[in-house]
Amino acid sequence: TKETVDNPYGLAALWGQGDFVARFVLILLVIMSMGSWYILITKLYESFKISSQARAASKGFFKAATLSDAVKTLKDGSAFRFIAESGISAGEHHEGALTEHIDLNTWVTSSVQRSIDDVQSRLQDGLAVLATVGSTAPFIGLFGTVWGIYHALTAIGIAGQASIDKVAGPVGEALIMTAIGLAVAVPAVMG
Repeated sequence: TKETVDNPYGLAALWGQGDFVARFVLILLVIMSMGSWYILITKLYESFKISSQARAASKGFFKAATLSDAVKTLKDGSAFRFIAESGISAGEHHEGALTEHIDLNTWVTSSVQRSIDDVQSRLQDGLAVLATVGSTAPFIGLFGTVWGIYHALTAIGIAGQASIDKVAGPVGEALIMTAIGLAVAVPAVMG
């Protein structure tokens, strides 16, 4: 028969023996990781979607006979249709005291540029969160490690023994926090 020995210094032990600070750090890192992965997956989906819309737009838009027919070739709700409709709307509504000093070409160009900027801004939503997670997660994990090492050293001091089993286990357990912080940060930075 094979005898198995439970590891008394794993992640389960860290959670079970940790105080509120250690648990808070773990929960915070899990929340940061879930948020990062949500943003990464949604941005990947949006990227594939806009790429397919770009291929469809390049196939049909410029081959249409009129501008209104060209807009009809674009999918409803697509970024490219939004930009094209903004340009058409600007061309149709070039009147009034404010716009009489701006020629039609400049007016339409600035309207299309504003629409492109809106689309780019929408595509960049969430990148600040990824940057924040990528830059702070290692430090949060390091804080958890320092906190765990502090508690390990105080426990060793109270016990009055500094044998390898009293030092290696708790310190190794505390280092798990740094590893988790890095595991959270690396995908966020790459994303």
